[in-house]
Amino acid sequence: MPKKYLKKTITASTDTIKNLSVLNPLTIRQKGTRAKAIFALAVVCFLWGTTWLASKEGVKHMPAIQLAGMRQLVGGTFYIIFFVLKGASWPKKKDILPLLVLSALNFIFSNGFSTWGLKYISSGLGAIISAIFPLWLVIISLFAPKEKIPVKAVLGLMIGFAGVCVIFYEHLQDFFNPDFRFGVLISLTATWTWAFGSIYTKKHASEFNPYFGLGIQMVIAGITLLSVSSFNKNFVPFTEIPVNAWMAIGYLVLFGSVIAFICYLYALQNLPTEQASIYAYINPVVAVLLGSWIFDERLTITLVVGGLITLLGVYLVNKAFRRTADEQREALDN
Repeated sequence: MPKKYLKKTITASTDTIKNLSVLNPLTIRQKGTRAKAIFALAVVCFLWGTTWLASKEGVKHMPAIQLAGMRQLVGGTFYIIFFVLKGASWPKKKDILPLLVLSALNFIFSNGFSTWGLKYISSGLGAIISAIFPLWLVIISLFAPKEKIPVKAVLGLMIGFAGVCVIFYEHLQDFFNPDFRFGVLISLTATWTWAFGSIYTKKHASEFNPYFGLGIQMVIAGITLLSVSSFNKNFVPFTEIPVNAWMAIGYLVLFGSVIAFICYLYALQNLPTEQASIYAYINPVVAVLLGSWIFDERLTITLVVGGLITLLGVYLVNKAFRRTADEQREALDN
């Protein structure tokens, strides 16, 4: 190999190692803000991907709605205590209705149903289904008056659903199983409610602290889900909840609802929005790979290819809407 090409190869390798060094937890405190933000984003990508496995483990030992309720109640309580200690103001009367609506859409239905769905489908499939919610935003926009839909968003919609079709091609026989059909249906319903929650948030943005509001929404949802699950004949009394279920709940609260969310906020504040949003494309990959390794879930070429096609479609939709939002902001500024 000529010396100049060898030198270029060594230089490129050195640069790559330097870039990856921001992920080294032993040296992260010595790094700058951007490096810390990239590390925080990497933590989010991994932890939020693993929450699907923790939920899958939890629903093996207790009703899914009870599991989701306990996760939301405990996690939300942590947030409320934090903001109360900081002296944050409580919501005003005008904020109560939006908080109730968002609690229902984003936590009671979206998180409750997606957790419930894991009772019947794999954690990897559940994670991929959850990632398609931006595709519903395009469909909803088709029925909105005077709503201009970017061409790239429509293209992303078609690619995304093509990927979904590829994924479910190998599950055609599974659709004869009523439990599998039910799991897919409620998992899809969870993505619909999340999409409507996103639209509602955009149209009814409140001046109230959104992060404090998140904790309040979680507590409301937790109380509601636990109340509903108490009517389930399989409801597990708190004193009889098995250790594995408590470990799943603890992991979901500590790593999924507290640590990962703090890391996400830090990444969002110190990285471009488009870069911070890549967690949505990595989470399903983490869930699929770890699900195959830990739970022996089927990892087939059809699932991998279909998942990648679906995530490509979701990426195009997100990029199209983000560009439209940026153009609208520029127009208002001018």
